[in-house]
Amino acid sequence: MDVYFIFMLLEGLLAVAIICTNLLVCATLCLHKELRCVTNYLLGCLAVADLGVGALAVPFSMVLGMEYTLCFYSCLFLTCFPLVTTQFSILLLLLIAVNAHLKIRLPNSYAIYVKKGRVLVIVGFCWLFSILIGLSPMMGWNRLEHYREVNKTMGFSLPLERAAFILISRDLPYSTFLSKVQPGNHRDSNSSETPDRHLGRCSFTSVFSPEYLVYFVFFACTLLPLGAMLGIYADLFRVVRGHFLAQPLRVAKKGELQMAGTLFLLVSVFCVCWIPLHVIYSVRLLCPRCRTYESLERLAVMLSHLNSLANPLVYTMRKKDFGLALRSVFLRYILWWPQLQACHTPKAKVYPQG
Repeated sequence: MDVYFIFMLLEGLLAVAIICTNLLVCATLCLHKELRCVTNYLLGCLAVADLGVGALAVPFSMVLGMEYTLCFYSCLFLTCFPLVTTQFSILLLLLIAVNAHLKIRLPNSYAIYVKKGRVLVIVGFCWLFSILIGLSPMMGWNRLEHYREVNKTMGFSLPLERAAFILISRDLPYSTFLSKVQPGNHRDSNSSETPDRHLGRCSFTSVFSPEYLVYFVFFACTLLPLGAMLGIYADLFRVVRGHFLAQPLRVAKKGELQMAGTLFLLVSVFCVCWIPLHVIYSVRLLCPRCRTYESLERLAVMLSHLNSLANPLVYTMRKKDFGLALRSVFLRYILWWPQLQACHTPKAKVYPQG
C-alpha cells in the first residue's frame, strides 16, 4: 500500500476523532452547569479551537499534501488557517497559565479581579491577535515571486490542466476572486503579470517564507509564550512547595495544585506535538545542505494535529469531575443508555468563581 495513501487515511480518521471528542467536550460544558467556572470556560474555548483544527485545518492540510495546482492566494489562505488556530491555542494556554497563577497567588482577591465577562473579552482579543498573526502572509510576507518562478519553470501548458482549473474555479464560492488571476481573463498575454503566473503547486512551504516560519512563527510567536508559561508554572510549584513545607496543604490548595499540574501537562503535550515540525523547518532554513525526508515531515504534521485530540483526553483523565460528566453525556446522548447514565452522573458541586 502506498505510504501517501496511508497518511491520508490516518489524517481522515484523526480529523473525525478530533471533531467527535471536542464536540463532546463542548456539549458537556453546555449540559452540566456545575462545571461552568473560568478555568473550564477556557478549556471549552481550547476545545473550540481544536474543533476548528479537525473540521478545517486537517482537511486543508490534506489538500496541501496533494499539491494541487491552485492560484497563489487561494493556496495562501489554505496554509494560513492552521496558523490561526495554532496561535490561538498558544495564547489560550498562556491565558490559562496566568489564570492558574492568579488563583494560587491571590486566593483572597482572585474573585474580585477575575470575572467571566472580562475573561471572555480577553479571549476575543486572543482570537484577534491570532488572526492578525496567522493571516500576516496575506498582507505581503509570502513567497509570491518564488511561486511565479516555479510556475515559469513548470510551464502550465497542458490544455487539460488549464481547462480543469477554469471549470473548477467557476463553481467555487470565490470564483469572482479567482477570475482576477485564472487563465482566460482579458489581459495582455505578453505582460509580465499574466494570470498563469499566479498558478503553481500548492504546498505549505511553497507560499511561506522560511524566515517567517522560523524567526516569526517559531521563535517569536511560539517559543516566547511557551517560555513565559514554563516560568509561570515553575513559580506556581515553588509557591505551593513553600506552603507545603510551612504547613500541611489545605484541601483547596491540593485541588489547585492538581489543576496546575493538569495545565502544565497540556503545555508539555503541546511542546511534544508541535516542536518537531518547527525543528524541521528550522533545519531547512539554517542548514540548507542537511537532508530532510518527506515522510518525516508528514509524520510531524500528523503529530501536530494529534495535539487537538490529546487536549480533551488530558483534562478528561486528570479532572475527575469533568471526566464523569463527559462520560455521562456520552452514555446518555450518544449511546442512549439513560439507565447507565444515572450511575455515572457526578454529584453537583459548588465551584468558586474561577
